[in-house]
Amino acid sequence: MLLTHGARAILRAAQLARQAQRPLDTLRLWAVQVQARTNHNKAACALANKLARICYAVLRDHEPYGNPQPRQTKKLERTAFSLAA
Repeated sequence: MLLTHGARAILRAAQLARQAQRPLDTLRLWAVQVQARTNHNKAACALANKLARICYAVLRDHEPYGNPQPRQTKKLERTAFSLAA
C-alpha cells in the first residue's frame, strides 16, 4: 500500500514538474509515458511494481540505486560465471 501511495505521489510530482517545464529524471519520465498510454491507476500500480523491484535490487546487491555499473557486467566479471574461451 505504501508503494502505491508513493507511486501516486511520484506521478503527481511529475505532472507538476512537467507543467513548470522542469526536466524529469528517467523514472518519472517512464511513469508519465505509462500514464499517457493508460489510465492513472494502472500507471500508479506499474510504478509501484517498478519501485518494489528497485527496492529488492538495492537490498539484494547492497548498492545504491542508479549505480553506473549494471549487475550484468558484475556477473560477467566473476570467475564463477566466466565463459569458456
